[in-house]
Amino acid sequence: MSNTSTTVALDRLNAVVTKIGPMVVAFSGGVDSSLLAVAARRSLGADQIIAVTADSPSLATGELDQCQDLAAKWDIPWLAVKTDEASNENYLANTGDRCYWCKDALMEQLGPIAAERSATVVLGVNTGDLSDHRPGQKAAAERGARFPLVEAEMGKDTIRALAKTWGLSVWDRPAMPCLASRIPYGTAVTVPLLGRIDRAEAALRALGFNDLRVRHYGDEARIELPTSELVAAAEQSETIVGALQEVGYSRVTLDLEGLRSGNLNQALTS
Repeated sequence: MSNTSTTVALDRLNAVVTKIGPMVVAFSGGVDSSLLAVAARRSLGADQIIAVTADSPSLATGELDQCQDLAAKWDIPWLAVKTDEASNENYLANTGDRCYWCKDALMEQLGPIAAERSATVVLGVNTGDLSDHRPGQKAAAERGARFPLVEAEMGKDTIRALAKTWGLSVWDRPAMPCLASRIPYGTAVTVPLLGRIDRAEAALRALGFNDLRVRHYGDEARIELPTSELVAAAEQSETIVGALQEVGYSRVTLDLEGLRSGNLNQALTS
């Protein structure tokens, strides 16, 4: 991305952020919400924003601490809130609108915070997200949330380039969608199941794999990795199988198609 393109993108984002004004940033610690939070901090000042992270059973171990550490590093006020999507039967049923109920639970917590601060809830949605099945965006928009990165016409490549320019450590961090996204639609979500998936993925990260998904198919754990890492995984097959059997899977398979973000959404259109 050229310096000119970066400058243009940054100018658009600053204009959008300034126009929106005080913000409550839904903060996951990924590159999208991180760039948005830092842009708001720079344009509006620390007293006009707060980054809020959902403390949820579907959040992977270590992610909450990561968010707190990043916010402190960038001098951004930060807060964790408990969300209760796991008590909602619509969410637990895991039909095609599961993500809607998850975001609805988040907005239930963020709305009062925004009202108290006369602020707007903003999410780190980028233009590329608009083409996938993301009912959570609808839930957020229905409650008045805005998507500044979309309004500034920014896709993932532009966001990563800007984050790298600003020296943000997360500029190349792999996406970390919620743990429930590993469970095929129609399979009920439970807190113990989310915990099993979390432990399975943590075991793989301990072996050096960072960009991954462990898809849950009953007793089978189906591992998705970038195709460039499939050989390395095969070479460690015995260790990987042992680690995932320890967390409760009797069968462990490696998906030869590699990692595909939103892979399980294909079942909704097939």
